[in-house]
Amino acid sequence: MALTTGSASAPPGAASPGAGPETRPAPDDPASLKVVPARHYARWAAAVVVIVLVAQFVHGLATNPVWEWGVFRAYFLSETIVQAVWVTLQLTAYATVLGFLLGTVLAFMRLSRSPVLQTVAWSYIWIFRSIPMIVQLVFWFNLSALYQELGVGIPFGPVFWSVDSNSLIGTIGAAVIGLTLHQAAYAAEIVRGGVIAVDHGQLEAAAALGIPRLRQIRRIVLPQAMRAILPTAGNEIIGLLKGTSVVYVMAIGELFYQVQVIYGRNGRVIPLLLVATAWYVLLTSLLSVAQYYVERHFARGADRTPPPTPFQRARRLLAAQRPAATHHLTEKT
Repeated sequence: MALTTGSASAPPGAASPGAGPETRPAPDDPASLKVVPARHYARWAAAVVVIVLVAQFVHGLATNPVWEWGVFRAYFLSETIVQAVWVTLQLTAYATVLGFLLGTVLAFMRLSRSPVLQTVAWSYIWIFRSIPMIVQLVFWFNLSALYQELGVGIPFGPVFWSVDSNSLIGTIGAAVIGLTLHQAAYAAEIVRGGVIAVDHGQLEAAAALGIPRLRQIRRIVLPQAMRAILPTAGNEIIGLLKGTSVVYVMAIGELFYQVQVIYGRNGRVIPLLLVATAWYVLLTSLLSVAQYYVERHFARGADRTPPPTPFQRARRLLAAQRPAATHHLTEKT
Protein backbone atom coordinates (compact mmCIF):
# COMPACT_ATOMS: atom_id res chain seq x y z
CA MET A 1 0.00 0.00 0.00
CA ALA A 2 1.43 3.25 -1.12
CA LEU A 3 1.65 6.06 1.33
CA THR A 4 1.07 9.64 0.14
CA THR A 5 2.88 12.43 1.82
CA GLY A 6 1.14 15.72 2.48
CA SER A 7 1.48 18.74 4.65
CA ALA A 8 0.05 18.28 8.03
CA SER A 9 -2.37 20.95 9.12
CA ALA A 10 -1.00 23.25 11.72
CA PRO A 11 -2.65 23.21 15.08
CA PRO A 12 -4.85 26.17 15.93
CA GLY A 13 -2.90 29.16 17.09
CA ALA A 14 0.37 27.91 15.64
CA ALA A 15 2.22 29.94 13.04
CA SER A 16 1.96 28.68 9.52
CA PRO A 17 5.14 27.25 8.00
CA GLY A 18 7.14 29.77 6.04
CA ALA A 19 5.56 32.75 7.77
CA GLY A 20 7.91 35.22 9.40
CA PRO A 21 7.79 36.21 13.01
CA GLU A 22 4.98 38.54 13.99
CA THR A 23 6.13 42.20 14.19
CA ARG A 24 4.61 44.40 16.82
CA PRO A 25 5.33 48.15 17.14
CA ALA A 26 7.56 49.13 19.96
CA PRO A 27 5.89 50.94 22.86
CA ASP A 28 7.95 54.10 22.22
CA ASP A 29 7.36 54.10 18.45
CA PRO A 30 5.76 57.46 17.39
CA ALA A 31 3.48 55.61 14.97
CA SER A 32 1.90 53.71 17.85
CA LEU A 33 1.17 56.80 19.90
CA LYS A 34 -2.31 58.27 19.88
CA VAL A 35 -2.22 62.03 19.26
CA VAL A 36 -4.68 63.93 21.41
CA PRO A 37 -4.99 67.69 20.74
CA ALA A 38 -4.51 69.96 23.73
CA ARG A 39 -7.69 71.41 25.09
CA HIS A 40 -7.21 74.96 26.33
CA TYR A 41 -10.22 75.27 28.59
CA ALA A 42 -8.96 78.42 30.32
CA ARG A 43 -8.40 80.10 26.95
CA TRP A 44 -11.90 79.21 25.80
CA ALA A 45 -13.40 80.49 29.05
CA ALA A 46 -11.49 83.76 28.76
CA ALA A 47 -12.63 84.17 25.14
CA VAL A 48 -16.26 83.61 26.15
CA VAL A 49 -15.98 86.19 28.95
CA VAL A 50 -14.43 88.76 26.60
CA ILE A 51 -17.10 88.16 23.94
CA VAL A 52 -19.87 88.58 26.50
CA LEU A 53 -18.37 91.84 27.81
CA VAL A 54 -17.91 93.24 24.31
CA ALA A 55 -21.46 92.26 23.36
CA GLN A 56 -22.78 93.89 26.52
CA PHE A 57 -20.84 97.09 25.76
CA VAL A 58 -22.12 97.20 22.16
CA HIS A 59 -25.65 96.55 23.39
CA GLY A 60 -25.32 99.45 25.80
CA LEU A 61 -24.11 101.73 23.02
CA ALA A 62 -27.10 100.81 20.89
CA THR A 63 -29.81 100.91 23.54
CA ASN A 64 -28.73 103.47 26.17
CA PRO A 65 -30.67 106.68 25.40
CA VAL A 66 -28.04 108.85 27.15
CA TRP A 67 -25.72 108.50 24.14
CA GLU A 68 -28.27 110.42 22.01
CA TRP A 69 -27.11 109.16 18.63
CA GLY A 70 -29.40 111.62 16.89
CA VAL A 71 -27.48 114.54 18.41
CA PHE A 72 -24.22 112.80 17.47
CA ARG A 73 -25.28 112.51 13.79
CA ALA A 74 -26.44 116.12 13.74
CA TYR A 75 -23.09 117.53 14.95
CA PHE A 76 -20.53 115.07 13.60
CA LEU A 77 -20.32 116.72 10.16
CA SER A 78 -21.58 120.14 11.13
CA GLU A 79 -19.72 123.16 9.76
CA THR A 80 -18.46 124.25 13.17
CA ILE A 81 -17.01 120.84 14.02
CA VAL A 82 -15.40 120.40 10.59
CA GLN A 83 -13.73 123.81 10.86
CA ALA A 84 -12.49 122.89 14.33
CA VAL A 85 -11.04 119.65 12.96
CA TRP A 86 -9.24 121.67 10.28
CA VAL A 87 -7.71 123.93 12.97
CA THR A 88 -6.58 120.83 14.88
CA LEU A 89 -4.93 119.41 11.76
CA GLN A 90 -3.19 122.73 11.05
CA LEU A 91 -1.77 122.95 14.56
CA THR A 92 -0.60 119.33 14.34
CA ALA A 93 1.03 119.82 10.92
CA TYR A 94 2.83 123.04 11.85
CA ALA A 95 4.11 121.70 15.17
CA THR A 96 5.18 118.39 13.60
CA VAL A 97 7.16 119.89 10.72
CA LEU A 98 8.75 122.73 12.69
CA GLY A 99 9.28 120.60 15.79
CA PHE A 100 11.10 117.83 13.96
CA LEU A 101 13.19 120.30 11.97
CA LEU A 102 14.32 122.01 15.16
CA GLY A 103 14.65 118.65 16.89
CA THR A 104 16.94 117.33 14.15
CA VAL A 105 19.20 120.36 14.57
CA LEU A 106 19.25 119.84 18.33
CA ALA A 107 20.01 116.13 17.90
CA PHE A 108 23.08 116.82 15.77
CA MET A 109 24.13 119.55 18.19
CA ARG A 110 24.12 116.95 20.96
CA LEU A 111 26.15 114.61 18.73
CA SER A 112 28.60 117.38 17.90
CA ARG A 113 32.14 117.43 19.27
CA SER A 114 31.70 121.05 20.36
CA PRO A 115 31.06 121.24 24.11
CA VAL A 116 29.20 124.53 23.64
CA LEU A 117 26.72 123.03 21.18
CA GLN A 118 26.32 119.94 23.32
CA THR A 119 25.61 122.01 26.43
CA VAL A 120 23.11 124.30 24.70
CA ALA A 121 21.22 121.38 23.13
CA TRP A 122 21.17 119.38 26.37
CA SER A 123 19.95 122.42 28.34
CA TYR A 124 17.17 123.11 25.85
CA ILE A 125 15.95 119.50 25.97
CA TRP A 126 16.16 119.43 29.76
CA ILE A 127 14.17 122.66 30.18
CA PHE A 128 11.39 122.03 27.67
CA ARG A 129 10.87 118.44 28.77
CA SER A 130 10.60 119.62 32.38
CA ILE A 131 7.88 122.25 31.83
CA PRO A 132 4.34 120.99 31.14
CA MET A 133 2.93 121.89 27.75
CA ILE A 134 0.00 123.83 29.18
CA VAL A 135 2.39 126.06 31.17
CA GLN A 136 4.42 126.79 28.03
CA LEU A 137 1.29 127.66 26.07
CA VAL A 138 0.05 130.07 28.73
CA PHE A 139 3.51 131.64 28.90
CA TRP A 140 3.68 132.28 25.16
CA PHE A 141 0.10 133.52 25.17
CA ASN A 142 1.14 136.18 27.71
CA LEU A 143 4.46 137.03 26.05
CA SER A 144 3.39 140.64 25.54
CA ALA A 145 3.30 141.12 29.31
CA LEU A 146 7.03 140.33 29.39
CA TYR A 147 8.12 141.88 26.09
CA GLN A 148 5.79 144.59 24.79
CA GLU A 149 7.89 145.04 21.64
CA LEU A 150 10.14 142.74 19.62
CA GLY A 151 12.82 144.29 17.43
CA VAL A 152 15.92 143.73 15.33
CA GLY A 153 19.17 145.55 15.96
CA ILE A 154 22.68 145.30 17.35
CA PRO A 155 22.96 143.08 20.46
CA PHE A 156 23.10 145.28 23.57
CA GLY A 157 22.89 148.28 21.22
CA PRO A 158 20.33 150.32 19.28
CA VAL A 159 17.20 148.71 17.78
CA PHE A 160 16.63 149.42 14.08
CA TRP A 161 13.14 147.94 13.72
CA SER A 162 10.53 146.93 16.28
CA VAL A 163 6.93 145.76 16.31
CA ASP A 164 4.27 145.26 18.94
CA SER A 165 4.31 141.71 20.36
CA ASN A 166 0.55 141.25 20.14
CA SER A 167 0.45 142.16 16.47
CA LEU A 168 3.43 139.93 15.62
CA ILE A 169 2.44 136.86 17.62
CA GLY A 170 -1.28 136.23 17.64
CA THR A 171 -3.16 133.48 19.42
CA ILE A 172 -2.51 130.86 16.72
CA GLY A 173 1.13 131.94 16.50
CA ALA A 174 1.59 131.56 20.25
CA ALA A 175 0.04 128.09 20.11
CA VAL A 176 2.28 127.02 17.22
CA ILE A 177 5.39 128.35 18.99
CA GLY A 178 4.51 126.58 22.23
CA LEU A 179 3.69 123.27 20.54
CA THR A 180 6.78 123.46 18.31
CA LEU A 181 9.25 124.19 21.09
CA HIS A 182 7.75 121.48 23.27
CA GLN A 183 7.75 118.95 20.44
CA ALA A 184 11.33 119.76 19.40
CA ALA A 185 12.70 118.60 22.76
CA TYR A 186 11.21 115.13 22.30
CA ALA A 187 11.95 114.98 18.57
CA ALA A 188 15.62 115.69 19.29
CA GLU A 189 15.92 112.58 21.45
CA ILE A 190 14.02 110.47 18.90
CA VAL A 191 16.32 111.55 16.06
CA ARG A 192 19.43 111.15 18.21
CA GLY A 193 18.42 107.61 19.14
CA GLY A 194 17.92 106.72 15.47
CA VAL A 195 21.29 108.15 14.46
CA ILE A 196 23.09 106.30 17.25
CA ALA A 197 21.49 103.04 16.06
CA VAL A 198 23.37 103.27 12.73
CA ASP A 199 26.63 101.32 12.66
CA HIS A 200 29.52 103.77 13.06
CA GLY A 201 31.68 101.66 10.76
CA GLN A 202 29.63 102.81 7.78
CA LEU A 203 30.57 106.41 8.47
CA GLU A 204 34.21 105.44 8.70
CA ALA A 205 33.95 103.64 5.36
CA ALA A 206 32.23 106.65 3.78
CA ALA A 207 34.92 108.98 5.15
CA ALA A 208 37.60 106.68 3.74
CA LEU A 209 35.94 106.99 0.32
CA GLY A 210 36.09 110.79 0.57
CA ILE A 211 32.33 111.36 0.85
CA PRO A 212 31.59 114.78 2.41
CA ARG A 213 30.19 114.85 5.92
CA LEU A 214 26.84 116.37 4.92
CA ARG A 215 26.34 113.78 2.20
CA GLN A 216 27.19 111.02 4.67
CA ILE A 217 24.38 112.20 6.92
CA ARG A 218 21.88 112.73 4.08
CA ARG A 219 22.56 109.59 2.03
CA ILE A 220 23.88 107.05 4.54
CA VAL A 221 22.89 107.90 8.10
CA LEU A 222 19.34 109.27 7.84
CA PRO A 223 17.90 106.59 5.47
CA GLN A 224 19.02 103.88 7.89
CA ALA A 225 18.13 105.85 11.00
CA MET A 226 14.58 106.33 9.74
CA ARG A 227 13.80 102.69 10.48
CA ALA A 228 14.50 103.35 14.15
CA ILE A 229 13.02 106.86 14.16
CA LEU A 230 9.66 106.24 12.50
CA PRO A 231 7.89 104.02 15.07
CA THR A 232 8.61 106.42 17.93
CA ALA A 233 8.08 109.50 15.78
CA GLY A 234 4.70 108.21 14.60
CA ASN A 235 3.67 107.61 18.18
CA GLU A 236 4.83 111.13 19.10
CA ILE A 237 2.85 112.72 16.25
CA ILE A 238 -0.30 110.88 17.31
CA GLY A 239 0.28 112.12 20.85
CA LEU A 240 0.72 115.65 19.49
CA LEU A 241 -2.58 115.40 17.61
CA LYS A 242 -4.38 114.64 20.85
CA GLY A 243 -2.20 117.11 22.75
CA THR A 244 -3.50 120.01 20.65
CA SER A 245 -6.62 119.84 22.80
CA VAL A 246 -4.58 121.62 25.50
CA VAL A 247 -4.77 124.87 23.50
CA TYR A 248 -8.37 125.25 24.66
CA VAL A 249 -6.89 127.38 27.48
CA MET A 250 -6.03 129.95 24.80
CA ALA A 251 -9.61 130.00 23.45
CA ILE A 252 -8.50 128.68 20.05
CA GLY A 253 -11.31 127.11 18.05
CA GLU A 254 -9.87 123.61 17.78
CA LEU A 255 -11.96 120.46 18.14
CA PHE A 256 -12.14 120.07 21.90
CA TYR A 257 -12.73 123.78 22.50
CA GLN A 258 -15.61 123.92 20.02
CA VAL A 259 -17.19 120.83 21.55
CA GLN A 260 -17.00 122.50 24.96
CA VAL A 261 -18.62 125.66 23.58
CA ILE A 262 -21.47 123.72 22.00
CA TYR A 263 -22.33 121.52 24.96
CA GLY A 264 -22.01 124.57 27.22
CA ARG A 265 -24.92 126.06 25.26
CA ASN A 266 -27.22 123.08 24.76
CA GLY A 267 -26.20 120.84 27.67
CA ARG A 268 -25.67 117.74 25.45
CA VAL A 269 -22.39 116.76 27.07
CA ILE A 270 -22.22 113.02 26.34
CA PRO A 271 -23.07 113.03 22.60
CA LEU A 272 -20.76 115.98 21.90
CA LEU A 273 -17.88 114.37 23.78
CA LEU A 274 -18.62 111.32 21.63
CA VAL A 275 -18.31 113.53 18.54
CA ALA A 276 -14.83 114.65 19.64
CA THR A 277 -13.87 111.07 20.47
CA ALA A 278 -14.98 109.79 17.08
CA TRP A 279 -13.00 112.47 15.25
CA TYR A 280 -9.85 111.80 17.29
CA VAL A 281 -10.18 108.06 16.63
CA LEU A 282 -10.65 108.69 12.91
CA LEU A 283 -7.66 111.03 12.63
CA THR A 284 -5.46 108.74 14.71
CA SER A 285 -6.40 105.80 12.49
CA LEU A 286 -5.44 107.74 9.35
CA LEU A 287 -2.10 108.69 10.88
CA SER A 288 -1.50 105.05 11.82
CA VAL A 289 -2.15 103.94 8.24
CA ALA A 290 0.22 106.60 6.91
CA GLN A 291 2.86 105.53 9.44
CA TYR A 292 2.52 101.90 8.28
CA TYR A 293 3.21 102.76 4.65
CA VAL A 294 6.06 105.15 5.45
CA GLU A 295 7.73 102.49 7.61
CA ARG A 296 7.23 99.98 4.81
CA HIS A 297 8.93 102.37 2.37
CA PHE A 298 12.02 102.84 4.52
CA ALA A 299 12.23 99.11 5.35
CA ARG A 300 13.03 98.21 1.75
CA GLY A 301 16.78 98.23 2.39
CA ALA A 302 16.49 95.72 5.24
CA ASP A 303 13.68 93.56 3.85
CA ARG A 304 13.84 93.05 0.09
CA THR A 305 10.53 91.16 0.07
CA PRO A 306 8.28 92.97 2.55
CA PRO A 307 5.09 91.20 3.63
CA PRO A 308 1.93 92.04 1.68
CA THR A 309 -0.18 94.94 2.83
CA PRO A 310 -3.74 94.35 4.06
CA PHE A 311 -5.08 95.53 0.69
CA GLN A 312 -2.80 93.12 -1.14
CA ARG A 313 -3.94 90.28 1.11
CA ALA A 314 -7.57 91.17 0.42
CA ARG A 315 -6.98 91.24 -3.35
CA ARG A 316 -5.23 87.86 -3.23
CA LEU A 317 -8.07 86.39 -1.21
CA LEU A 318 -10.64 87.68 -3.70
CA ALA A 319 -8.56 86.43 -6.61
CA ALA A 320 -8.39 82.98 -5.00
CA GLN A 321 -12.14 82.91 -4.42
CA ARG A 322 -13.10 83.75 -8.00
CA PRO A 323 -12.00 80.42 -9.60
CA ALA A 324 -13.79 78.48 -6.85
CA ALA A 325 -16.98 80.46 -7.37
CA THR A 326 -16.76 80.02 -11.16
CA HIS A 327 -16.24 76.27 -10.77
CA HIS A 328 -19.22 76.02 -8.42
CA LEU A 329 -21.49 77.87 -10.90
CA THR A 330 -20.25 75.66 -13.74
CA GLU A 331 -21.14 72.50 -11.82
CA LYS A 332 -24.65 73.84 -11.13
CA THR A 333 -25.28 74.55 -14.80
